[in-house]
Amino acid sequence: MKKAQDIIISLVGINKSFPMELGGEQQVLFDINFKIKAGEFVAIMGPSGSGKSTCMNIIGALDTPTSGVYELYGKDVTGLTADELAIVRNEHIGFVFQQFNLLPKRSVLDNVMLPLMYRGMPMDERISRARDMLKRVGLEKFESYLPTQLSGGMKQRVAIARALAGDPKLILADEPTGALDSKMGNEILGFFKKLNKELGITIVMITHEFDIAKYADRLIHIRDGKINYDGPIPKNDSKL
Repeated sequence: MKKAQDIIISLVGINKSFPMELGGEQQVLFDINFKIKAGEFVAIMGPSGSGKSTCMNIIGALDTPTSGVYELYGKDVTGLTADELAIVRNEHIGFVFQQFNLLPKRSVLDNVMLPLMYRGMPMDERISRARDMLKRVGLEKFESYLPTQLSGGMKQRVAIARALAGDPKLILADEPTGALDSKMGNEILGFFKKLNKELGITIVMITHEFDIAKYADRLIHIRDGKINYDGPIPKNDSKL
């Protein structure tokens, strides 16, 4: 297990451009630099189109920068192939998405076991691990249910159990409360806080809402593809 002060995410001089249909390129990230230590709970916040989701995709090894260096656990992953990036995602990162991304025709237990199947874990170990994770999120009695039979908050807890199944030290949460009402959203955010404080899991959460970002301990604010704030959660968002 990583020490509390180990740097697990390092972005240095990250730029990202996308080709445009009529030719040329559109740059969406400009010289992004930050480091995240093990055990931090960080919110990356910005308005729609600010570049925060592109930044998350790079952190999550879902995309690569146009230039700059991204190191995860001290390893440069900038130039890895798609297959190599897939291995990095599966072995090191747990994902929680806004729309849950559960398989609707598979049971709750099957959904939680999915990342373990990709690792080639034996079936009995998969089942045991998935059941442990469902118990951790309070859904051990719902393993045979389909996602369509669950509330939004329960679906997100299944997604969290799935993210935890591979024992990641890093969870990336992309607008994790966007599909939930405020009560359910606060419950999920409180659960992230608990995972961070009690288990030491590093959490990087993408949001466009300051009230959501306040659950984190550190805020990285992006506007127009550039970082304009990186520090403790401010008292209000008037300076962002």
